[in-house]
Amino acid sequence: MSHQVRLRARLLRDLSIFAAVALLWAWIAMPWLSGEVTIPYDAKAHFQAQIQFLANALHRGDSPFWTPNVFGGSPQIADPQSLIFSPAILLALFDAAPSFRAMDAYVLSLLLFGAFAVVQFGRERGWHPAAQAVAALVLAFGASASWRLQHIGQVRSLAFFAVALWLLSRALRHGSWRSGLVAGLAAGLMVATPDQIALLGVYVLSAYALWHLLRDGAPLVALRRVWPALATGAVAGIAVVAGPLLLAYLFSQVSNRAEIDFAEAARGSLHPAFLLTAFIGDLFGAADPKVEFWGPSSSAWAPNSLTLSQNMGQVYVGALPLIAVIAFALRGWKAMEAEARFMLAALGAMVVYALGSFTPLFALLFDWAPGVDMFRRPADATFMIGALMAFLSGFALDALLARPDWRGDRLRLAATGLAVVAIGAIAALVAAGIGQSAARPILIGLGWCALAVGLIAAASRFGGALAHPGRALAVALALGLVAGADLKANNGPNESTALPPKHYAVMEPDTDNDTIGYLKAALARGHREPARRDRVELLGTEFHWPNLGMIHNFDHAFGYNPLHLAEFSEATGARDHMGQAKDRTFTPMFPSYRSTFADLLGLRYIVSAVPIEQVDRSLKPGDLQLKARTRDGFIYENHAALPRAMFVENWKLADFEQLREKGFPSDFDPRAAILLESAPDDPPLVAGHAGQGSAPLVRLASYANTEVVVEVDSPRPGFVLLNDVWHPWWTASVDGREVELLKANALFRAVAVPAGRSRVTFAFRPLEGAIAELREKMLGEEEEWPRVTAMIR
Repeated sequence: MSHQVRLRARLLRDLSIFAAVALLWAWIAMPWLSGEVTIPYDAKAHFQAQIQFLANALHRGDSPFWTPNVFGGSPQIADPQSLIFSPAILLALFDAAPSFRAMDAYVLSLLLFGAFAVVQFGRERGWHPAAQAVAALVLAFGASASWRLQHIGQVRSLAFFAVALWLLSRALRHGSWRSGLVAGLAAGLMVATPDQIALLGVYVLSAYALWHLLRDGAPLVALRRVWPALATGAVAGIAVVAGPLLLAYLFSQVSNRAEIDFAEAARGSLHPAFLLTAFIGDLFGAADPKVEFWGPSSSAWAPNSLTLSQNMGQVYVGALPLIAVIAFALRGWKAMEAEARFMLAALGAMVVYALGSFTPLFALLFDWAPGVDMFRRPADATFMIGALMAFLSGFALDALLARPDWRGDRLRLAATGLAVVAIGAIAALVAAGIGQSAARPILIGLGWCALAVGLIAAASRFGGALAHPGRALAVALALGLVAGADLKANNGPNESTALPPKHYAVMEPDTDNDTIGYLKAALARGHREPARRDRVELLGTEFHWPNLGMIHNFDHAFGYNPLHLAEFSEATGARDHMGQAKDRTFTPMFPSYRSTFADLLGLRYIVSAVPIEQVDRSLKPGDLQLKARTRDGFIYENHAALPRAMFVENWKLADFEQLREKGFPSDFDPRAAILLESAPDDPPLVAGHAGQGSAPLVRLASYANTEVVVEVDSPRPGFVLLNDVWHPWWTASVDGREVELLKANALFRAVAVPAGRSRVTFAFRPLEGAIAELREKMLGEEEEWPRVTAMIR
């Protein structure tokens, strides 16, 4: 056979593997791709709202860097989950109303992207085609990659980790600066929207590079060969992440999650019993709606000791890869390739990390490892467990199928089978110990494992030799089909990852929901008043309602986001999510819907699933007016809600911390004076003095996400008060002249204006603001700088 013919045959084989992986991916993903089901929970309640907000902003020529639609205003550009620095922004750019199916396809395409990287990784090492195909499917649908589809940011980090690892390995193997450049870009995209998967990915990639330098015992020689690749990659990665990471860091420091204590993080640990799901896919009934979930984070175990949802502890990657890896490991450490040993060690490290407080090591990591104390759930490492199992299973299957001294290895396959039976017995004892029956899932799990043992033994005899490409390809298709069927059956659509799209009809931009229709019409009537832009509160509605304002372009007083401004949270009692009426708590500053703060916030309409008196027992008859009763709840109106923009003549000094602790003074009139912590640089009027003349006129000339223009005409000097959340990256100007932006009434924005006509412009300038804030931290808080540099690294 000529060299050209061999090249064509190899190309055909490689293309066949990519095509097979793509077809198997489409087969498993088809329920989502067809629109039959959609990815639920966070994928809709949070990320669908984020992508629609992006689309709304971009298609009307607005900036998406700040949103007024939730939490009184929030810096989207600094929010790691805003999707601004992710490929998803392309959906928003080209589609004014990204559909559920389009968003689901984006998420699943990320997994296919990562799977192709695994194929490339194996192809460059000469893996058996079956090893390439099965490993790719594990990356795409193993462990949390399938069970936690709704956590879209973490899925993105997982996919780019696989790509970055492949490209880094290529750069190190060849010493190529070009490969290093692309590897750095991939790693940068992994980290650009930082989460715990990205952090762990950085640790694994760094360890892999260090291992490569040390493995031959001549690190200086290795470094001289690969330093151009490493340096180019580092520069490229830093160029991608420096801006987003700095913004995210500064936001986190003034957020409700500026610090996460060890106890909170520990509650997100992976209970060791969850490791049983590596062998028995749905041991605890997480996927079966007919079975009440009884895993370690449920009430069947120690209640409230863990804060994991039922899908967060699932680590099943399929029987074929699991059996292969166990049989591979039984040959001993020295029998493995060096790279496979690294993968096995990294997998062990990720398992230990995921176990969190169930091992003493996590406490040390939390205190000493950079970045660990910024995240609350070590069980997120289940994503990395799946990824490393993908690469390791490729090495294992290649050895068992193609290496003559390993092929078949019946003895170790039989030992592996016995080990799995023993695990099944342990699972049965665990179930019986808390009064549960797990016979069905255990038998199903053992059945898949028995099939895997038989298939590996048979495949190694029939098509293991790469000298017979036709047979090898046939084995790849057969094992890929079985592995795909296994993952589809055990990790496929379930109540955690797939619900009917109609459940989220209210999130469609053109929804006919009567509650949303009423609010839009009522808010539009209110906006006819020149200075008014009312807010609403959605209380006790369904889980996916709090961010509806980002879709339908109205301002919700709260929202759904694990990261929001701490001052707003302290003042209002805002939580990550307040979907249920029982979650609604009041504060000294916001003690009731009939309060000064509610009026200042412009809280005009409240939608409550229960009568409002059951939520706010201080309300008196007539405080709020019932306006409508819809299928979703009661709609109330607060007629005392104040306009978004106001002219206020006087100012008074106040201690904002005391305001948050005790509330506004009983004699405080927000129409007469604003409260400031210190005297303004250029006070327009002596505090307490009242002017004479005609009433001032205030008009919201324009209101965009990152620029608000207020026109005022007053016979007296005073202040323009904008009842939007104050943030240091906002600036203000009066008639084109930059002026001091005051924080008024503990939370809002104000600007001093002279008598007469003035045009006040509030502009959000995040890059300038972040640089100024960073400079201030460097000069004024030297102890902060090491943490900043650690974050940038």
